[in-house]
Amino acid sequence: MRLTLLGTGTSFGVPQIGCSCPTCTSTDPKDRRSRTAALIEAGDHRILIDTPPELRLQLVAAGVDRLDAVLFTHAHADHVHGIDDLRAFSVRQRAPLEAYGSRETLTELTTKFPYIFDLESKAPVGTSKPELVARPLTPGVPVRIAGFDVEPLALPHGRQEVLAYRIGRLAYVTDVKEVPAAVQERLRGLDVLVLSALLSRPHPLHLSIPEAVAAAQAIGARRTFFTHLTHESPHAALAASLPAGIAPAYDGLVIDVDVS
Repeated sequence: MRLTLLGTGTSFGVPQIGCSCPTCTSTDPKDRRSRTAALIEAGDHRILIDTPPELRLQLVAAGVDRLDAVLFTHAHADHVHGIDDLRAFSVRQRAPLEAYGSRETLTELTTKFPYIFDLESKAPVGTSKPELVARPLTPGVPVRIAGFDVEPLALPHGRQEVLAYRIGRLAYVTDVKEVPAAVQERLRGLDVLVLSALLSRPHPLHLSIPEAVAAAQAIGARRTFFTHLTHESPHAALAASLPAGIAPAYDGLVIDVDVS
């Protein structure tokens, strides 16, 4: 199984608009972070996680021409506002794309983007629109999606819940304030953990970098990669500060996941 981290930045992205800090003006390509998304591939199967505003650019850079399904972690703008770019897939594949997430997330998406989920509403002749079918998930209940065994896990993001996803020996966990002990147990035996780590100091909605280190060590994945990073953490400096087995992710990072 192969994981590509399409975007690894926080909601502002890096560089931030109007910012001249050392990270935002860095010449290190690993310091350029678009909003967070990921692609999971195995054989002929491909699943996308989230649809951030830069989705078209991310997918073009990764050479993606086909998708089987989309998983949504939650409906915040930095994770969903590139959803219209899915039109390229539903049009090319001549079939709606299946979209998975919590019932709350999918309800919010169908309210924000009714034209995408209303399959009875056809685009005018000579035009096109994205078409998605909403497939609600129940946290803690594994499901087979596009050839993958997917376990959705609910975690807190302030007052909201987000879904993390375990797929075999890979787990993708972003925009979480904590990883409760019960979820840590569901994440044992991982080869790769992708975990959000926002700032060096506490934040009301997100794990701080020290909190993420503690959570990663408690889970015990063979390799952990931090995502959803801000301009306060230059890639090289953050990499040098982290314990063995934990590293900052960067846009375009490709990780082969041990499935044995």
